[in-house]
Amino acid sequence: MRILVVEDDEPLREAVMAALAEDSYSVDFSGSGDEGLYLASQGIYDLVILDVMLPGLSGLEVVKRLRADAVTLPVLLLTAKDSVADKVKGLDAGADDYLVKPFAVPELLARVKALLRRVNPGGRDGDVSYGGISVNSKCKDGFVDGCALQLTSKEFELLEFLILNHDQILTREQIFDRIWGFDSETTIGIVDLYIHYLRKKLTPYQRDGLIRTVRGAGFMLKETK
Repeated sequence: MRILVVEDDEPLREAVMAALAEDSYSVDFSGSGDEGLYLASQGIYDLVILDVMLPGLSGLEVVKRLRADAVTLPVLLLTAKDSVADKVKGLDAGADDYLVKPFAVPELLARVKALLRRVNPGGRDGDVSYGGISVNSKCKDGFVDGCALQLTSKEFELLEFLILNHDQILTREQIFDRIWGFDSETTIGIVDLYIHYLRKKLTPYQRDGLIRTVRGAGFMLKETK
């Protein structure tokens, strides 16, 4: 799963990112509210950890704008203010949880996992699944009927992204930015190539048809009803 950390305190940001990476999350970062809002709006993250006090837009304003644009991405606010009124402000703005600085890393990770479980309530810790296909973030592989698909790292990330957003169209741009990153030197055609690779690995289990091409739009993981 991919998490965006928006925090201008570099030592704290680096510590948070290191803890998340150690727990098998992919992590991107921003040091300003304006850039954080732009990144969080791209539809490529599973959760954003957002400081309240930021250069440019404040964390509260970022949350308000995300919710006004119907972005449902879970938001964990970080703040040095611990009054009830401040917590209420953050939650009223649309945040899903609130963590007061300084905080212990195990608590941060526990809150992250709790928020991600809300997005995927049926999955075990480290697992997400759909249509008889599952991926496990600990071993970085996919499974069908208990059989490992032996995915490469990019194939794993692609399948996980499709499962997390099942029944929704993902554009090639969203997939490219999520899996290869904004600064990648490869071209967007790599998305179609990896969709082909993934379908090929699902074919022996008759699951390749779940990955649908939506002409002129992108791809979608969807079961036949």
